Amino acid sequence: SHERICQYIAKESGSLVLSVGYRLAPEHKYPAAYKDCLNATLHFLQHLEHYGVDPARVTVCGDSAGGNLAAAVSQTLAGRSDLPRLRAQILIYPGLQALDFNLPSYQQNRGVPLLFRERAVYYSLQYFQGDTSNLEEVLEGSHIPPDMRLKYRKWVSPD
Repeated sequence: SHERICQYIAKESGSLVLSVGYRLAPEHKYPAAYKDCLNATLHFLQHLEHYGVDPARVTVCGDSAGGNLAAAVSQTLAGRSDLPRLRAQILIYPGLQALDFNLPSYQQNRGVPLLFRERAVYYSLQYFQGDTSNLEEVLEGSHIPPDMRLKYRKWVSPD
């Protein structure tokens, strides 16, 4: 689905673009896609000479669920001293938090196509557990224990 945009980015930036075809939910729930992206990135970083890539210029990028995966891969590799450091991560409308789907951005954009609030939760549940039976509880916010909500309030709150 992203072949043309990857070709465009490669041509316009003079870069090599590696696009990972990771396994998709609901057939393959978490952590399948993450493992696919991490393994592809590890292989690439370990064989940069073969691809003629400057180790100081490697960037990961993703949109939507791919943005989530790019962020997770970046975090996993951040402390690795045996591999070249990633230069940057580019996250395009990434799915990064599932603690509260009632924050202002979700409320303001709840009816904006293409990814309505309910659809975002539906796809998140497909990705994480392959089951959407607790969709209403997640929309209400009752999927997070009160102590965890309090712990992360500083970072995830309407304030």
